[in-house]
Formats: sequence, structure tokens, C-alpha cells
Amino acid sequence: MNVSARTDSDLLFINFNQDYSCLSVGSKNGYKIYNCEPFGKCYARSEGGIGVVEMLFCTSLVALVGSGDQPALSPRRLQIINTKRQSIICELTFPTTILAVKLNRRRLIAVLEEQIYVYDISNMKLLHTIETPPNPTAICAMSPSSENCFIAYPTPASVSVPPAKPGAPLEIPATTDVMVFDANACEAINIIQAHKSPVSALAMNREGTMLATASDKGTVIRVFALPSAQKIAQFRRGAYPAKIHSITFNATSTLLLVSSDTDTVHIFRIADGRNNKKSAKKGASASQHASLGSPTLHHSDSFASSINSSSMVDADSMAESTVIDAGSRLAYAQRGQGHSPLSAAAASRAANGGSLRGSNGLTSASRGQAPFEGMLRKASWKGLVNSKLVGRAAQLMPDMLSEMWEPSRDFAFLKLPKSNIQSIAAMSSSAPQIMVVTSDGYFYQYSIDLDKGGECVLLKQDCLLDSAEELGAYAS
Repeated sequence: MNVSARTDSDLLFINFNQDYSCLSVGSKNGYKIYNCEPFGKCYARSEGGIGVVEMLFCTSLVALVGSGDQPALSPRRLQIINTKRQSIICELTFPTTILAVKLNRRRLIAVLEEQIYVYDISNMKLLHTIETPPNPTAICAMSPSSENCFIAYPTPASVSVPPAKPGAPLEIPATTDVMVFDANACEAINIIQAHKSPVSALAMNREGTMLATASDKGTVIRVFALPSAQKIAQFRRGAYPAKIHSITFNATSTLLLVSSDTDTVHIFRIADGRNNKKSAKKGASASQHASLGSPTLHHSDSFASSINSSSMVDADSMAESTVIDAGSRLAYAQRGQGHSPLSAAAASRAANGGSLRGSNGLTSASRGQAPFEGMLRKASWKGLVNSKLVGRAAQLMPDMLSEMWEPSRDFAFLKLPKSNIQSIAAMSSSAPQIMVVTSDGYFYQYSIDLDKGGECVLLKQDCLLDSAEELGAYAS
């Protein structure tokens, strides 16, 4: 999570790794990595401002993006580092600022304001470039699973748009829908009508079988099954709007943690949010959880050992949401030589009973540079706004279900010492404890009663800032 510039601390970035066993921190002075249990710093490097620090599970592979405070740390340059060998494995330069980086054992994605670049992590070959609507806050989620390797990002509402008057500026529809993209097949597979207001937060569970969404109102959280996009649960965070900072699933996908700009972190139980009033629901149930395993990757250099290393250092509303089936209900036309979000050919195959996994060509780029030429050839997503297919999609859209599905309240909650600060929460995989990291530089651990719920109890508080950094933060 990128830390807002309005904070008084030196922190620029905080995030947990994919299994919540480690914490990565970027600051104006470098970056650090902490073990969560027991809490302690296990790696640190001082080299100027670091704006993004993402780990690959507990391996020695780390993705870094500078904050731009010096030429060598450009926010347009992505570095893949082996912390064990103190070496740079790969460098990539992009046309605009890198807002976020996400990775698992098979794919790495770089999120820019209007593009998402998808790479094969075994050789850093560019596989696909996704054109997106403007996304300045990098709202995007990628599954930690190598098998169910899905990417989710906001997309304009799939409703008919009145034609713009000649010479009038193009109005960008609100990004209230979510596109689900298969990073292994490099094609879109579903569109979810998630909320009535713009999507502000997305999260996937460890197995890639669930997607949680929140809107900029922050009052209702919804959970959808993947890849079917069936809504399986929804929760009410509160009656008043709030800015959602993070959504995370626990390791077993039974709990959902939501932090916001209030001083309360809510813990929801997935089973409580299901609509139990009807015994038979239309559509398939949520996909069974797949076990997370390491795929067999063939590497020839230190990149392979970094990926397969097992240790760190040494290494809104009560109306029912609807879903547009990507194969049978909606297909965006091919635009020029670029890849459409959902190929018409793939949709045709699906309508005839075939698979959605099509034969989209893959764009490759030489190692060490982003595909500038390929990017120029790709048509902008804005062509979708004027497409007649959008109006047709609205006619094909299923009617809103009339059933009233009242969102469930939280099962447990915890209170932070401060409000109006950014925070990210996660649940320990080894103990009934909630871990919360805040933008003012603190790591909190709370105990939770998994049977009764209720208010969580603060157990421990640690500071992420060194003495010099802490003094500098409070001097301002």
C-alpha cells in the first residue's frame, strides 16, 4: 500500500507478502523487511527513497520501484532484486510512473495509470498489455495462486452510453464494474457489476477462488466466487461512508478483514454474509479451494533459485448485483492491432459450447525495456465508450433480482489508537491474532476470539521506524 504524502512519517510503502508471514516497508531512506512472527527486522538496505517493495512469498526475490528522489531511483524503473546475493536480476523501464507491482510464482504485473503489463516471472518476458481506464490509485488485485492466476481491475459500467455531441469532451463512465482477467491464458473471462458507485478496493483470497470488492462509499463489502463471478456474500461495514484502505482474506478464506480511515478494523465471517434465506441459488456454487503449490518452472540462472528459495534472507445498497458472462453475454470488438479486453472470437467459442481460452497473440519484449512500440499500436480503452456493443450488452444484461439481501454485520472488530491514518490488516496463519500496520509507522498485534468474536484485545505494539527516522517524523 502506497502511503499518502500527507503523513508525517518517513514511510512511503507498507505491505504484507502473499502469506502474511513477512512485512515489506519502503521509506525515504531505503527499504526493510520484517518477520511477522516473531516480529523482527530481518533485512534492511539504505539507498534513497523506495516507493514500492513487493516480496515473492518468503523468498529472497524482491521487486523495487524508486520514489524519484534521485535519478537512479526513477518511479518509472522496476528492479528485481535478489536480497541474498545482493544482486539486480532484472531492470525494466516504463513510459509512465509504476503505481503498483504484484507477483506470484508464475506472473508479475506492473500497474500504470492506464496500462497493466503482464510478465512471465520465470524469464521476465512480456506476455500481454492490458489497456485500462484511468486508474491513478492502482486499484488492482492479483491472486497469489499460480493455477487460478486471475487479475481484477475496475472497468467502466457496462451500460449504454448516449452518443456524445460533436466537439464535446468524452465523458468517462464511472468504474463501477470489475474485469476479471486470466493471466495464464492472457484473456478476460468475466465482468462483474460490483457496485453502484466507483470501485475503490479489491482483494483475492490465497487460492484465487474469491474476490472481495468495495466502492468509494465504503459501506458495503461484497464477495464473489471466481471464475464464475457468482456473488456469495455481502457485508455492511457501517452506515456512514468511509475510505477503504485494505481488504484481506485469512489463510483459510473464512474471514475477511477490512480497514478504513476510521479507527475501527472490521472482521467479517464469510459464512455469515451468505444469503441463507434460499436453499437453492441460481448458478454454480463457489469454486472448491485449490491447494497452493509451487509450479515447476525451468530456470537457468539465479532468477530460478530466487523464485524457488524457501527462506527469507538468507534469502451499496440492498439490490442484488448482476454478472455479465463474458462468453455468452458480452464481447468487446477487436480494436486495431491491440488486444481487446474480451475477444469476440473467444465469446463466439463460448457461445457454441467451447472454451474461453483463446488464441490471443502474445506480445513479447526484449529483456530490460517496456514495449513502447507495442503500446503505441494498441488502441485505447476509450473506444469502448462509443462502441455500439455496449448498448447491446445492456439489452443482454439479466434483470436485477428483486430479492432483498440484507448485508451482514461484522463478527469481530478492533480499535486502533488513531483514526484518519492509512492501515492494512491481516490475520496470522499460525495463531488467532490480527496484525495491523499503520502509516505512522506502527505494527500492532491483537488477539481474536474465533468462537465468540467481539472486540479484539491489543497484545503488542512495535515501531517500524529507526530512532533517527522516528525523531525526524515527530520533529515535524
